[in-house]
Amino acid sequence: MKKKLLLLLLAPLALSAQQRPKLVVGIVVDQMKMEYLYRFSSDFTKNGFKKLMDDGFVFENMHYNYMPTYTAPGHASIYTGTTPSVHGIVSNEWYSASTGKERYCTDDAGVTTVGNGTPQEGAMSPKNLLATTITDELRLSTNFKGKVIGMSLKDRGAILPAGHFANWAFWYSKTGEFISSTFYGQQLPEWVTKFNAQKRFMSYINKGWDLLLPEEAYNESLADDNKYEGKLYGKAPVFPYDLKEMYAKNDAGILRATPFGNDLLLEFAKVAVDQESLGVDNDTDFLTVSFSSTDYVGHIIGPRSVELQDTYLRLDRNIADLIAYLDGKVGKGNYLMFLTADHAGAENVTFLKDHKYDVTNIPFGEMSKNLKQFSLDTFGTDVIADFSNNNLYLNRQALKDKSLEPEKVKSALSDYLMTLPQTKRVYSKEVIIHAGGADYYLSCIAKGYDPRENGDLVVLFRPGYIEYGPTGTSHGTPYSYDTHVPAIFYGWHVRKGISHDKKTITQIAPTLAQKLGITFPNGSECIVLPEILNEE
Repeated sequence: MKKKLLLLLLAPLALSAQQRPKLVVGIVVDQMKMEYLYRFSSDFTKNGFKKLMDDGFVFENMHYNYMPTYTAPGHASIYTGTTPSVHGIVSNEWYSASTGKERYCTDDAGVTTVGNGTPQEGAMSPKNLLATTITDELRLSTNFKGKVIGMSLKDRGAILPAGHFANWAFWYSKTGEFISSTFYGQQLPEWVTKFNAQKRFMSYINKGWDLLLPEEAYNESLADDNKYEGKLYGKAPVFPYDLKEMYAKNDAGILRATPFGNDLLLEFAKVAVDQESLGVDNDTDFLTVSFSSTDYVGHIIGPRSVELQDTYLRLDRNIADLIAYLDGKVGKGNYLMFLTADHAGAENVTFLKDHKYDVTNIPFGEMSKNLKQFSLDTFGTDVIADFSNNNLYLNRQALKDKSLEPEKVKSALSDYLMTLPQTKRVYSKEVIIHAGGADYYLSCIAKGYDPRENGDLVVLFRPGYIEYGPTGTSHGTPYSYDTHVPAIFYGWHVRKGISHDKKTITQIAPTLAQKLGITFPNGSECIVLPEILNEE
C-alpha cells in the first residue's frame, strides 16, 4: 500500500521531468514531390533518404489541405499546425485587400539588415505571422533556455519556421553571405561573421556544375537540353555549367539554382550546431533547415530534367552527411528529426500536352489583360484592382464612380471567367467564408483564405493548368500533384514504420507538441499523428 502511495506521489514529478530529445531538427525540402523518393531511389545512397525511410516512420500519403500551395504558406503551416486562414500567410506575396498594396510575407519596414546584404534583403521578420509556431512553444516551455535557430537560402524559409521568439534566423544574400535582421540582434554572431569571411560559396562557383554520377545513371529523367527546360541565367540547360561565367554576369545568388546552394546551407548548419552548442544540455533546442535549391531548379529547368535529378542525388548525400554529423555531435538517439516539403509541383504543361493531355500553360499577365478588356467592354471602366494568386480584387472606387453594384459586377465577372478553358469553378468571398465540407476544393480554398487579405473572387483552375511559362514548372493548386509531399520522422523515440492513410501537413506541429510534452501552437486544430506518439 505504501509503495502504491509513493508511486502516486511521484507521478507528477515524473511527468514534470518528462524526457525530451536534446535537439529537434526540422528539414523542409522546397518543391519536393513524394514521388521523387521512388523515382530516384536506385541512385540514392544507403545513408541518406533510404536511411530515413528504412529506420524512421514514413507517411506515404501526406498532403496539404489548402490552396495556395506556395513556399511561405507551406513553411508557416508546417510549423504552426494550421492553415493560411488562421496564420495569415496567404501567399509568398499578395495584393492586400485591407491596404490596397502589395505585401510580402516577411516584410518589416521596422527592422534593418544585419550583415553584408542589401537593405531590402534584411528588412524582414515574422511579424505578419499571426499564430505561434512549435518553435515558439518550445522556447516558452523551456523559459527561453532552449535555443531556436532557423536557416535557409530564402528569407521566408528561415524566418517563418523559426517563429516569433527565435534566437536567430539566417538567410542567403546575393552577396554570397548569410544575413539576418535587427529583429533578432544588432550584429551577427561572431561565428557567422567568420563563416561569411571564408567566402565558401566561391569554391562551388569555381568548381562549376557537372554530373555527380555517370550520364547513364540519369535514365529516370528526359534527355539533357529538351524543349521543356528553361535557360539557367541565360545559358542553355546543358552540362557542364560554367558557374564562374554566370557569377561574373550576375551575383552570388546564382548558387541558389544549383545543388550547391544546399551544400553551402549544410555547411552552415553544421557550424551552427557546433558554435551555438545545440543539443548539449537538457534544454531541448530546435534547428530548422530549409533546402531551397530544389525549388529553383524545378521552376527553371523542370521536374523531369537531369539537373533536378542531380540536385536530388546530391541532396541525398547532404542528408547522409547531416545524419552522420548529428550522430557524432549530439549522439545517435538523442535528436528527433523530421523531413517534409513546403509543397510539391506540377508536371510541365507542354510536356503533358505533347503526350495528348489537353491542357496548356497560361502566360503571366494574360488573365489580367483579358479581365481588364472585359471590364472596359462591359462596364465602361476597369473595375479590377488586381488579379494575382488566382484572386480577383475589385476596385471599389471605380465601382462607386460608375454607380455599379458590386454583386452584379462579381456575377458578370464570374460568368466571364467560367467561359475560359482553364476555369473549373469561381467562388465569391461570401461563398468561401460560409464554406461547408461538401465541396473539397472549396474547403481547400477556404482554409487558405483570409477575408481581410484575399480577393472578392477566387478562381480554381482545372487540373493540369498553370499560370506559368512554357518551360520549367510551378505549383499552387489544391490538386494532388501540388499537395502530396513526403513526411518522415526519425530518431528519438520514433519507431520504424509506414502509413498509407491520408494525413495533413497541419498534423506535424501538434504531434511534435505532444511528443515533447509542450503547449500546442495557438492556432492548431490539435489533430496529431498517433503513429509517432505510439512508440510500441
